[in-house]
Amino acid sequence: MESDPREQQQECILITGSSGRIGKAFINRFHDQFREFAFDREGPPHPPHSAEHVIPCDMSSDESVQAALAETRRLGGGRIASVLHLAAYYDFSGKPSPLYEEITVKGTQRLLRGLRDFEVEQFVFTSTMLVHPPVVPGDFITEEDPFDPRWDYPRSKVETEAVIHRERRDIPTVSLRVAGVYDDWTHSIPLAQHMQRIYERRLLSHFFPGEFGHGQAFLHMDDLVEALYLTIRRRRVLPPETALLLGESEVMSFSELQRELARLIHGEKYWLTLPIPKPLAKLGAWLQEKMPGSDPFIRPWMIDRADDHFALDTSRARTLLHWDPRRSLRETLPVMVAQLKADPKAWYKENGLEYKV
Repeated sequence: MESDPREQQQECILITGSSGRIGKAFINRFHDQFREFAFDREGPPHPPHSAEHVIPCDMSSDESVQAALAETRRLGGGRIASVLHLAAYYDFSGKPSPLYEEITVKGTQRLLRGLRDFEVEQFVFTSTMLVHPPVVPGDFITEEDPFDPRWDYPRSKVETEAVIHRERRDIPTVSLRVAGVYDDWTHSIPLAQHMQRIYERRLLSHFFPGEFGHGQAFLHMDDLVEALYLTIRRRRVLPPETALLLGESEVMSFSELQRELARLIHGEKYWLTLPIPKPLAKLGAWLQEKMPGSDPFIRPWMIDRADDHFALDTSRARTLLHWDPRRSLRETLPVMVAQLKADPKAWYKENGLEYKV
């Protein structure tokens, strides 16, 4: 049986964590540009996407990774234009977990070792800006800044970047250190929680244990997906080992975000917000954790991070990828709030929140 000429022309890419938000968004936007081999855990839940080949793969299992790669070779041959490695463990509770090591760190090692039998033109890893220490307002993080991860999630990304450096051999690699990702439906845990507190007029929405003028960089999903696409397309002109920070240049401070959400949600120009001492805030968060049946978002460890300010210098991505964000958090907030107000139940469900209003 002769092969499809279209398949001969299209480049093969492998995407791990393909049913996650980033993988799904990339596949659904660019499925007609590549032959996509989508790796993900077997069984539900799997949001639908348009990848041509969906292959079950458990990144914590040597046997599963090898079987998935064997199936990739059977279906697509031994040449891969790019590997988009999106699979990783993530837990916003801040609790230690062996899954950071098994999935994020060792899973990457398994994958890279399995890829030694392939001709791979590029390996792209989605890291986080949180691998770097925060800065003071007015300063910007660059890719050359030292690593200083403050909790287990970014710590696992630092360890994985080291694994990639050791295991890559002659595969060109890119580490994308990404800001907080959101979209028109929000789909950002900290942003959704912030919006919920103000929408429900919770008492907590009037207190903050950090500097009001500090904030963090964000990035719209559309701009991240575009950056991934350009990273693949420009793979032959990128340095052999590249790190790129991806985020919006404007950082909205906590106070700006607080005021804008109050205005958009309730039409209020002023939202009383008071500073609260960190020890008192930690005590309150600890007591909430201990309440029967309670699963609060704010944990004691987060209080120490309330002052962190993350602003990014993305000039390297601009130079190497010819990329600049086209969206902004400030311009997207009205869209997010419109979705919330038009159908609160749907918005709460989309963001994994319990609707009690």
